[in-house]
Amino acid sequence: MSDVVKIGLVSISDRASGGIYEDKGIPALQDWLNKALTTPWEPVTRLIADDQPTIEATLIELCDVAGCHLVLTTGGTGPALRDVTPEATLAVAHKVMPGFGEQMRQVSLAFVPTAILSRQVAVIRGSSLIINLPGQPKAIAETLEGLKDADGNPKVHGIFASVPYCIDLIGGPYIETHDAVVKAFRPKSAIRPKA
Repeated sequence: MSDVVKIGLVSISDRASGGIYEDKGIPALQDWLNKALTTPWEPVTRLIADDQPTIEATLIELCDVAGCHLVLTTGGTGPALRDVTPEATLAVAHKVMPGFGEQMRQVSLAFVPTAILSRQVAVIRGSSLIINLPGQPKAIAETLEGLKDADGNPKVHGIFASVPYCIDLIGGPYIETHDAVVKAFRPKSAIRPKA
């Protein structure tokens, strides 16, 4: 197994995929992961339209063919008619992980009351974890990282604190993080000594 973790980054937008405006989702994900991860990683990026068959095919390809153990999507999770990312994600799932969506909405509610309109889900497909993130770069960072007090201690945990251990449990690679950005939580028995 390669020491470099492959992470799928999928931006779902009719307008960005059509070249009408510049995609901000994938750059925001890459920037945050570069700050957060100490484990070497490689992005596998896709910019696609809000189309359920296309989203499903992309998620299957990233998990089953490209070998991504983590796939992060951005966009298409609201109540609008074209927002079908959660439906596509659930259609390719082997297991549903509802805690991720619940926690993302909890974090976002600290900023905007419309967070309850968000329909993000997370699922497992084989040995891959797929998580739908919000569409705005600021909201992406907030939901991944969580909310901290003035001393930098977590007030509301972001979802990424649970991602590395989840990937351990489904047979994926051991992922480590910069504690100052987001401290990965594992039970003591699951923590490996630093190399």
